[in-house]
Amino acid sequence: MLKRIKMRTWIIIGLILVIVLGIFFFVVNLSSQGPSTSKTKGVQLTQNGAGQYQTVIKDGHYLTSAARGLTATSQGNAVDTKDFESGLLTLAKSHFKTGRYIFQEGQYLSSDTVNSLLARQTDSNTTGLNPKDNGKTDSSRNPIYVQSLTEQDFMTKDGSNLKLAGMVVGVAMNTQDTYQKEQYGANYYQNISEEDRIAYGKKIAPKLIKQIRAQNGVAKNIPIVIAMYANASEDSLGSGNFYSETTSKSGTNISSWTDIDDKTVVFPKESSDSSSVGSDENTGFTNFKNDISSFFPNIAGATAVGKFTNSKLQSMKVTVTTQFFSQTEIEAFANYVASAAVKFLPSSAPVQITIKTANETQAILVRKSDDKSYTTTIM
Repeated sequence: MLKRIKMRTWIIIGLILVIVLGIFFFVVNLSSQGPSTSKTKGVQLTQNGAGQYQTVIKDGHYLTSAARGLTATSQGNAVDTKDFESGLLTLAKSHFKTGRYIFQEGQYLSSDTVNSLLARQTDSNTTGLNPKDNGKTDSSRNPIYVQSLTEQDFMTKDGSNLKLAGMVVGVAMNTQDTYQKEQYGANYYQNISEEDRIAYGKKIAPKLIKQIRAQNGVAKNIPIVIAMYANASEDSLGSGNFYSETTSKSGTNISSWTDIDDKTVVFPKESSDSSSVGSDENTGFTNFKNDISSFFPNIAGATAVGKFTNSKLQSMKVTVTTQFFSQTEIEAFANYVASAAVKFLPSSAPVQITIKTANETQAILVRKSDDKSYTTTIM
């Protein structure tokens, strides 16, 4: 009888150990299958693919910019915002290598600081990057040159913490300033020449760097890259482009300015555009447009935007506006567009084609660089 009790006791103990070990291995396995992050004292770092930065997650949330979305005026080209930020991150990779640095949305320039920087200079706001209002309401007025700022931080691991190792600050400059002579009045447009825009950007750069280094947590000797971006006009189909950059290695001293050969081309090109950039692509797009228009005569229009660096096409986005009333018409048209695109549009750069009505997207076609065919998604 005693032996049976002992045997039952050992069996129970064994079952308990099996259950405990099972729970332990289940928890370990579950945690290993969770989001790919590494913890650094309350901060998680995403594990991104090759050529991409690790990014910062804090308390389970993506760490957003302290001053995102702020602009000097409400007017502007909506296409510019996304292009400005994504282009700045691409530019940053030439200064801060993805395998060494961790990307963090700007945390050092507060919304109050950015608002002050984007405002006009006044007796009470000497930090304003835009010139004082001279009271004029014609072409002799002092325009708003600086439309927006974007800060990007690049961190390195310092034990269990992250340490600011460098910054890239994009400065979006207006090529056209929209203003009103009276509140709620009509909009007026003041063009800013390339010469004036470039000169004014160089003028305010040391002042901007001084304000950046004055922020708590920004060391005097970390490299700060200033990248200048020319906004497109308000009614442009395309976005603007980066045109110049400089680096401050310490204090407010800056190195010489380096030109950036980026260009946005809208297709079909206007007859007044004599630039050779995009000439071959323009011929191909024109043939593409004519081909699909002759096959489906109810096309309302087709345009494209090409991004070029050093005169080489980096990407093209095509928009075809039309109206179809049945799913079979949409599918037939999308298939035809895909075959025409292979024939006429460039294959050396990624191409995205959006087929849409005035109110909704009907299909999206995508081809990566050097792919032989398009992937089509019908909405």
